[in-house]
Amino acid sequence: MKLLEGKTAIITGAARGIGKAIALRFAKEGANIAFTDLVIDENGEALVKELEGLGVKAKAYASNAASFDDTHKVTDEIFKEFGRIDILVNNAGITKDTLLMRMTEEMWDAVIAVNLKSVFNFSKAVQRIMLKQRSGSIINMSSVVGVSGNAGQSNYSASKAGIIGFTKSIAKELGSRSIRCNAIAPGFIITEMTAKLPEEVRKEWAEKIPLRRGGTPEDVANTCVFLGSELSSYVSGQVINVCGGMNT
Repeated sequence: MKLLEGKTAIITGAARGIGKAIALRFAKEGANIAFTDLVIDENGEALVKELEGLGVKAKAYASNAASFDDTHKVTDEIFKEFGRIDILVNNAGITKDTLLMRMTEEMWDAVIAVNLKSVFNFSKAVQRIMLKQRSGSIINMSSVVGVSGNAGQSNYSASKAGIIGFTKSIAKELGSRSIRCNAIAPGFIITEMTAKLPEEVRKEWAEKIPLRRGGTPEDVANTCVFLGSELSSYVSGQVINVCGGMNT
């Protein structure tokens, strides 16, 4: 039997990159997929078809994860369409990197809203459904820089560190109803965004990683499968570093 057979998952920011890899991996394990992005373009539409080709139900929703009202509206639509919500992956995120001396208030607010407030928005929206079901798994995408910090990323690091504190708190709040909440802290993951970095920068990153390579979106997706399935039925309130030994 597939690990996520019959489950329904919401994945935010899933039209590309890590979110897309999670959606595909979940579908291969039998999960029905509802995914959101700010705009559903041809990439999102193509992903729906790809997921349906794996034999599961899939639907894309245009929604602003940083908006409380948008999030509750789309969660209600998803629940009406799919009938249940078993897994939430809070993956939506942006970066606006610069040194603090150059960082504007707008740059700070945007990153905190998309990366951190979105986690609050969706977790609050799905918790009422999971509480009635007396089951569920919430997976929050943090980062190694949320654990260790990084120069030029004070806004991003703060948002990802906040996710860790949120995760541990919610795990304690919802555990009595068999709802688990965990965080994943990816390291240097090779995506469309990081692939645009100069080769010497990527090489320098790899040399600092004990496994001597960048991670793949599939590496993160595999960890999500573990946390979304019954394999992790006694795992909650944890931060799993997917970083090739970089953050040890």
